[in-house]
Amino acid sequence: MEVFGPSAAPEAGRNGASRADEAVLILARLLGRQIAREQFERKLALERKAQKKRPAVGNV
Repeated sequence: MEVFGPSAAPEAGRNGASRADEAVLILARLLGRQIAREQFERKLALERKAQKKRPAVGNV
C-alpha cells in the first residue's frame, strides 16, 4: 500500500469534511476486511478441530 503526503496544490472541489469522510470510509473498509478475515480463520480452525475428532473413514 502506498501512502502519499498532502499535495502542495489544493484539490478542486474537495474540502476537509469530504476528505475526512473518505478517510473514515477507507478505515471502515479495512477494519471490515480484517474482521471478516479473522472470522474466516476461526471458522476454518473449528472445522479442522471437528475433523480431528471425527474418526477417519476406512480405518474401522
